[in-house]
Amino acid sequence: MKSRAMLDRGLGAAVVAASCLLAGPALAADPPAVQGNVQAGAQKVSMCIGCHGIPGYKAAYPELYHVPMIAGQNAPYIVAALKEYASGARSFPTMDAIARSLSEQDMADVAAYYSSLK
Repeated sequence: MKSRAMLDRGLGAAVVAASCLLAGPALAADPPAVQGNVQAGAQKVSMCIGCHGIPGYKAAYPELYHVPMIAGQNAPYIVAALKEYASGARSFPTMDAIARSLSEQDMADVAAYYSSLK
């Protein structure tokens, strides 16, 4: 009886170890990074150009706010800013709503487009 219990424990331990070995690489692997596409981004910026495409534009709601020109800004910065608006870490009503409507791919594409401009 003792050898049966030891065999069951040993088999159980082997199954757990095998599961960890098989699942480990899958769990540890980072998901592939989203790559921005300039051409796709050009098709997605219609909601951005109304503010970010006008030199010296100031939004008046809910407070007077100087809208930055983002042409030529580096893509990682734009993606980070969009993610912060989407999460609420940054806040401006228009940007909050727009950022929440974008997927990670959309953010990467828009960022690639704006960073390609000079």
